[in-house]
Parts: sequence; C-alpha cells; structure tokens
Amino acid sequence: MTAAADNYDISTLTDFEKRILELTKEFPKGIPDKIVQNDMPAITGPERASAINNLLALGLLDLYKQGNDLLYKLKPKVTEPDQMKNADSEEKVVYDIIKEAGNMGIWIRDIRVQSNLLMTQLNKIVKSLESKKLIKAVKSVSASKKKVYMLYDLEPHRSLTGGAWYSDQDFESEFVTILNQQCYRYLCDKKERANSTPLEFGPKAARIIALTSLDELHKFISNLGISKVELTKEDIETILNTLIYDGKVERVFKEDKKMFIAIDSYVDTAGYTQVPCGVCPVAEHCSERGAINPSSCIYMDQWLEPS
Repeated sequence: MTAAADNYDISTLTDFEKRILELTKEFPKGIPDKIVQNDMPAITGPERASAINNLLALGLLDLYKQGNDLLYKLKPKVTEPDQMKNADSEEKVVYDIIKEAGNMGIWIRDIRVQSNLLMTQLNKIVKSLESKKLIKAVKSVSASKKKVYMLYDLEPHRSLTGGAWYSDQDFESEFVTILNQQCYRYLCDKKERANSTPLEFGPKAARIIALTSLDELHKFISNLGISKVELTKEDIETILNTLIYDGKVERVFKEDKKMFIAIDSYVDTAGYTQVPCGVCPVAEHCSERGAINPSSCIYMDQWLEPS
C-alpha cells in the first residue's frame, strides 16, 4: 500500500476497507461510489458508508465532489506545514485543492465548486491562508483581472507570467528587440565569416559553415548576460521565429536537426518593383555579355521611353 496508508497498520482494516484502498490506487484521479458498488455488489449501503467513514476518519481517504458525484481519493503522504496542524477541516480541504493545482494555480470559482463551500466562507479561508503565507494569488498575463491561487513557495507556470517576455505583466518590447538584434548579428557575422572561405570550396560549403544550431545561439545569448532571467532554448527559438517572419533568417533541417542561417532581407522600397528588373522572371540570368542583357531588353526600352 502507498501514500498515507504506509503509516497505518492496514491489517486492522476489514477486507472491504482494504479493497476500497486498492481501488483508489487503480483510479488515482478518484473513484465514484458507483465503482465501489459494482466491484462488491454483496456489500450493503450502510456497510459501504461505514467503511468509507472509517477510512476518512483514519486519514486514509480524501473526499471530493465532482458535479453531482462524490469521489474518493487515496490521501497522499505529505508533511503538513506547521500552520496547518491546527487548521479546521474546511481550511485543510481548500489548502489541498490549491496544492493539487500545482504551479498552474486554480481560480476561486473552481475552488468553490470542488470544496462545496459558500463564497463568503471560502473568501475568509483564502485570506487566512494568504496571511499565513501558505498560498498566494498570481495574476495571469492573458487575463489581468483573473487571479489564480497556488502554494506560496511555487514558481508560477510560464503561461501565467508570460515567461521572459513579461515583467510585472508588462511586455518587455525593448528586451525582445535587443535579443532580436543580437541573434541576427550573430547569424550575420557567422555567414560573413563563412563567405570568406576559399573559393574552391564553393557556395554550398559556405552555406553549410554558416548554419547555426539552436544550442549554439542559446549559449551565445546566455554568455552575453543581457537577461535578468534564465532564457530557455524555446525562448531563443521564439526570437528566431520573429526573424524568420521578418524574412531575415531561414530555418533549415540538417539530419533532422533545426539549423538557422541569415538570409538577404527583402528589398525595403517598393519602387524597385516598378523597374522591369524587379519583376523579371529571368533577371538572374541577365548580364552585359549574355543572351539576356539590359542593352537589348525591350521592356527596359519601353520603361525608359518618355510617356
């Protein structure tokens, strides 16, 4: 047996009570009363209620309400904070619900549904737990007016805080711009060094040399020390994605590994597209000595003719 049952001599329990504990292990998210009934149909309602009440009293089970159903869960083996040792049952229920939510937190309305407490009573309990520094309220960047509650010592999930891009719920646009510039500068510098390789290796070799892995970029940015928070590889990839959308960087795959390389930016001015060369499908083959050349281009002649 596991969890709280480890600290109790289960040999004193009835076979039916032992079976209920086994069922809670098979259904860690909770078992409704119907499963208990179906598992042992010979047990009467009063006998079942007596066994459940005994397990609850011994602290081996937790009781939760989900919709109209009651769920029995195996009580986890935990060390309660000193402030919770003298807490009443309602306060313990609220504390356990918040604890189970982890670093994603839980909304006050969801706590009320799970605890089945009145809102006035719940607000009083939440304030008491906050004053004891057992829980804390965290605002979500996606909904500034919505607070979720979690244990006081937990670090909120990045989806709540916005991760490295937010500070006190404000988007750090300047910080993102600096990271954007540094990543692009690194890729451009590497491409420039690659292009200075001996000509006999060819452009393909230069491109391979210019390819940069996410690990390499992450290490570069981390060593710069420009971030107050620890940036993950996912954070750096987010920055690289913005460069890709801007047409400054290309993502390629080398042996199923993501690689990044700086590319020539799109032409800024729209005026170039008005010149025949800007929209010519064979412009790359055009040269002064080739069959396709500007001297004999009829489209260039037409464009240069005064209207």
